[in-house]
Amino acid sequence: MLEDKISALLEQKFHCSQIMMKVGMEALELEEPNLVKAMSGLAGGLGGCGHNCGALTGGVCMLSLFAGRGTPEEEADPDLAVMVSELLAWFEERYGSPDCGDIIQGDRDNIPRTCPQLIRDCARKALEILNSYGFSTTGLE
Repeated sequence: MLEDKISALLEQKFHCSQIMMKVGMEALELEEPNLVKAMSGLAGGLGGCGHNCGALTGGVCMLSLFAGRGTPEEEADPDLAVMVSELLAWFEERYGSPDCGDIIQGDRDNIPRTCPQLIRDCARKALEILNSYGFSTTGLE
């Protein structure tokens, strides 16, 4: 199910960060095109400059969608920072760097060979982290 969803979003030309948010929003049964639009600023390593990977920053935003604070009355989940740290540690161990430019070795031609699987792996890991902290992502595993 998750693999198919991500493949469909890739075919629709959504960026890595947008895909991560759309996966999280689907788990919460949300539809917010403006949020998806805003996520494009994280694609390609912070707006295409090659810095922090959009799948990673999108994954952090996905975790925050579930565990962050959205209203003055609401409190962020106290485990949010730990969840983010877990995702970052996993990502750096797996890919050697949090930076898009490093991951694709400075060659945009490597994106089609590298990024689709990276997005799938990152989405699975973010969902695993959410589930381990008690957030339901039923139907996306």
